[in-house]
Amino acid sequence: MINDISELYGRQIPQRDLAASLQRAVDIHLRPAISHDHGLVCQRCGSKLRRSLASLPNHHFYCYVCIQMGRVDTLSPLAYMEEPNRFSDNQSPLSWLGQLTELQTECANKVIEVFQRRQHHLLWAVTGAGKTEMLFKGISWAVANGLRVGIASPRVDVCIELFPRIQAAFNQVSMVLLHGKSEQRYQYSQITICTTHQLLRFYHAFDVLIIDEVDVFPYSGNPMLHYGVQNAIKPAGAMLYLTATPDQALFKAISRKKLSVSYLPIRYHGHYLPEISVIRVKNLAQQIQTSKLPKQILRIIAELVAEKQRFLLFVPHIKDLTRVADAIKNAGIMAKFETVFSADPDRLEKVALMRKRQLDFLITTTILERGVTFPGIDVLVLKADNDIFSAAALVQIAGRVGRNTDRPTGQVLFYCEVKRPNIKSCDRQIKLMNRKAAKL
Repeated sequence: MINDISELYGRQIPQRDLAASLQRAVDIHLRPAISHDHGLVCQRCGSKLRRSLASLPNHHFYCYVCIQMGRVDTLSPLAYMEEPNRFSDNQSPLSWLGQLTELQTECANKVIEVFQRRQHHLLWAVTGAGKTEMLFKGISWAVANGLRVGIASPRVDVCIELFPRIQAAFNQVSMVLLHGKSEQRYQYSQITICTTHQLLRFYHAFDVLIIDEVDVFPYSGNPMLHYGVQNAIKPAGAMLYLTATPDQALFKAISRKKLSVSYLPIRYHGHYLPEISVIRVKNLAQQIQTSKLPKQILRIIAELVAEKQRFLLFVPHIKDLTRVADAIKNAGIMAKFETVFSADPDRLEKVALMRKRQLDFLITTTILERGVTFPGIDVLVLKADNDIFSAAALVQIAGRVGRNTDRPTGQVLFYCEVKRPNIKSCDRQIKLMNRKAAKL
């Protein structure tokens, strides 16, 4: 229930969810939750609805597509309020005292320009380039000018890792973290960090909207989430996309001049991306299916554990997690490790344990391919030739290695039966980025 009118600034909420004291407030506007103009269309997520699936009694309808965000229906219109930008004056909001490299500074200045000119722009930077730090100057300019800032990512893990970093950099600025597992209650704030799903609850809220990991599932190719982003930003707002691996939709937007782009091909510490080592193993998929691992893989795992060298071990499917874990246990390797996947109820806790160095390694699906940083790790990928590992995913997985100055290098080992196009493309992309970096 919405009791404070500030909770409605720049948001859209079913009218029935407003406290009685707010129901007739003069500044609150109403619009249909589901339009009938050209068939049934949900005004929160943009989905075209089938009458047979959306039907309620008495000729009413609801949206079954975005039902996980709470029900919207023809029984209650969407209530919204214009974003008033009601924030305290803060001319020096940035509390971060770090230094950017010359190349990072160029990108940071471009971000400010994008925000000032209300442009739509892609910052294409290699994994570990320091994208978050390159945002600080632009966010600082926006906050100092009384603008509302949104930072969204498709992945919960990315939001959770990003929030304390932004909070530390802007410790006097109101801020909220929103995702499906969050226990923090919504409050009106100048900076909102959230999953892209949470943007469905906003309407013309953000003067500046940043979408991190824009090429990743579930945002990439998802019309509902793209619609939510367009609803959440003000009509004249600035949009900044961030990624290390642009997809075809982004390339198309760039070629059509709908999106400007800047590129940073080198990491913040000046070291190149770790290049991959491809190791072919006969009958690898068959062995994993029987909860076994080849001796050469067990040997490298045992060596890493003995050397206290932490790592991530990627597998393509959830069913592979237990099989690989059993193979490691049966080999007598004494190590502290967990398995993790997207729907794992303990996922966030397990990631936190790895971050606190209380685990030797994690066996994971692609859920940890991006957006999380564990300093000084190596990476092993089993069945790297599986279709689940796109070239972009493999680039991101390789990018987990060498992210900090204390250990800017490391091993990236891809185990496969055949060196398929996804692996070859990943190898080419990393080498191309390193050649570009060498020319700087």
